[in-house]
Amino acid sequence: MKILMLTPYFPYPTNSGGQIRSNNLIKQLSKRHEITLCSLIKREEDQKYLEKLKPFCKEIYLFKRPTKPWTLSNIVSTGFSLFPFLVMRNFSKDQKKQLPKIIKEGNFDIIHAETFYVTPHIPKTNIPIVLVDQTIEYKVVKHYVDNYKFPWLKLLLYLDVAKLKFWETYYWKKAAAVIAVSNADARFMENTVPNLKVAVVPNGVGEDFIDDVPLHYNKTILFQGNYEWLQNGEAARILVEKVFPLVKKEIPDAKIIISGQNTSSIKDLASDDATLNELAVDDIEGVQKAIRGAGVMVAPLYGPGGTRLKILSAMAARLPVVTTKVGIADIGKNEVHYLEGETSENLAKQTVRILKDKDLYKKIADNARKLVEENYSYDAIAEKLDEVYKKVKND
Repeated sequence: MKILMLTPYFPYPTNSGGQIRSNNLIKQLSKRHEITLCSLIKREEDQKYLEKLKPFCKEIYLFKRPTKPWTLSNIVSTGFSLFPFLVMRNFSKDQKKQLPKIIKEGNFDIIHAETFYVTPHIPKTNIPIVLVDQTIEYKVVKHYVDNYKFPWLKLLLYLDVAKLKFWETYYWKKAAAVIAVSNADARFMENTVPNLKVAVVPNGVGEDFIDDVPLHYNKTILFQGNYEWLQNGEAARILVEKVFPLVKKEIPDAKIIISGQNTSSIKDLASDDATLNELAVDDIEGVQKAIRGAGVMVAPLYGPGGTRLKILSAMAARLPVVTTKVGIADIGKNEVHYLEGETSENLAKQTVRILKDKDLYKKIADNARKLVEENYSYDAIAEKLDEVYKKVKND
């Protein structure tokens, strides 16, 4: 089949969840389909990565979107638009203009939209649209607004949440097929929109982490992510300010590393015990080094987020994971593949427990690695997506 895939980022370098997912799926899908890729980029220099995906795509089109989210232009545009801020900050007038021609000339069988907020670029068409929502965006923003510290701004922010929910669910209803990346998200989507049927095509472990590595026990606690995303910044702050002090009482020589992109937004968390490790956008080796050098990943995630790539990458690298129910998102079983805690106190208790019990440490690490090998390889995940394509094409 001829597939037109739209992504809100270029799928390289593979240092964010969405990029890892799209990069690996394109490589697998190209073995059986003809892929044309349309991606948004924030910087002109991102074009230097084109060669990484050219062997897997018939054509690649790049369109510029705003470099920074919180610009006056984005805020004003949102204020005068029916669309929410997330759509406006990821909108490209050039893509909106060029897509009708690309679609007309491409003779595509399916349009694959990776995230709902790229769909406003798509013109009216009879080509079936497969929409993947990597996370339920309005739930993420609502969680942030619910905990916002300036009450006088909450009303305006809740207005944006309402717009976000309207358009996200609107595009679910319009799509020929809707895909979630976790069973929990799929259940929520089906409960939100009556008669909606949602397929589950989970995230997986990228090729950068699939190589087996030996056990690497130590007392370094790691959290990794892009701190431009609200839920990651919140998790880092909870870990440093609430969880780690409790761990430190029991394990005085424990250290903590907060690694990833955009750490400047949480720079106040740095201390003698807490190191902020800023990684460049293309520093894939830096991501690998952080995960393979730590002793445990602790992820106090409470904001919704689909299947967490950071969790799967840690599991693949035999790095035991301590996280919340929201953070684990239906991956494996508690006490078998990870340890779960819902409060800061419980997360600290579980962290101390696994660092003091080396038999438990090894059991969790080995079980998690096996789980990833058997269920989260991208060749198997691409098969699930291909089944959705075939069903849509034949309906």
